[in-house]
Amino acid sequence: MELASMNALQLKRASETDLVKSEMVSVPIPKLKPDHALVHVKYASIQPSDRLNAQGLFPSTTYPRIPGRDYSGTVVDISSNSEESKSWIGKNVYGSSGSSLGFDTDGTHAQYCLIPQNALVEIPTTMSLLQAATVGVPFTTAHLCLTKARVSENDVVLVLGANGAVGSAAAQMARAMGCKRVLTAVRRPVSNPDIVLVSDSPGISLSENISTLTSDKGIDVVIDTVGDMDLMSAAVEKLAFQGRYIWIAAPRGVVSRRLSFDVFQGYRKEITLLGCNSVARTLEDTAGYLRSVNTWIDRGLLKALPEETFGTVKLDEAIEDGYKKTAQKVVIDMS
Repeated sequence: MELASMNALQLKRASETDLVKSEMVSVPIPKLKPDHALVHVKYASIQPSDRLNAQGLFPSTTYPRIPGRDYSGTVVDISSNSEESKSWIGKNVYGSSGSSLGFDTDGTHAQYCLIPQNALVEIPTTMSLLQAATVGVPFTTAHLCLTKARVSENDVVLVLGANGAVGSAAAQMARAMGCKRVLTAVRRPVSNPDIVLVSDSPGISLSENISTLTSDKGIDVVIDTVGDMDLMSAAVEKLAFQGRYIWIAAPRGVVSRRLSFDVFQGYRKEITLLGCNSVARTLEDTAGYLRSVNTWIDRGLLKALPEETFGTVKLDEAIEDGYKKTAQKVVIDMS
């Protein structure tokens, strides 16, 4: 492919003490390198971690850097000349970053992006290109949580923040895995949750509801996507024997991040506390997670949010109408 220019967002930082600046730039289309494919990005979501990255909150990010973790697009070129490799050209693919894309390697908020050939994943036929660009971080994080927690069909699973992107995916996956029971807890009563948390005493309401819903037997696995210490303290105390608590978030700002619990009961019940950091995985790892969930997607057991859930912006609008509007779900339309 003849080298030409493309439009992209770029993060720049003069020094560690300076603020990160986001700019629209014109840069050369990436040149193919061994074992990589060139993907024409069609859609790229702006995930919460992308916004945090643009604030300089990921120490692994190097500058200047094109951000962007999740994407959908079409393979337009590939470095290998093998027949199997060339068969990827023209296929629609999707994916998510792991530890590299958007951090120490240019990401997906550009018209083109280099993706390792072994990280290419074809989009399931039941998902649109726009939907495929929104599920990378949520689906891979949820899958990682359930895998690390060793979830089985004998488990009662509680998802905190089940109306969020990761929480919704985790609840769907737990049901797809045939778990004995999947309980959902939310702050806002949407989608018929099992527990609606009382705003002025969420920990107490969570504890009381768990006792009632499990007849005081407790929860085998808690998937915490919220990062609230009051909820965490309450849920840890309600773990069943050999219960596992896995979390992906923590409070931000000047608040306590310390957890206290009864260590005597903790060792007697043999509980396990597990942190989950999706950014610590490789691009190839996240591709493997997506291949694993594609079967559930094809069978209708795991669904992306409807297209109308997301606002769409053009690339040149993405800074003002995407990155800076933190309360909205936004997808960049590269067309």
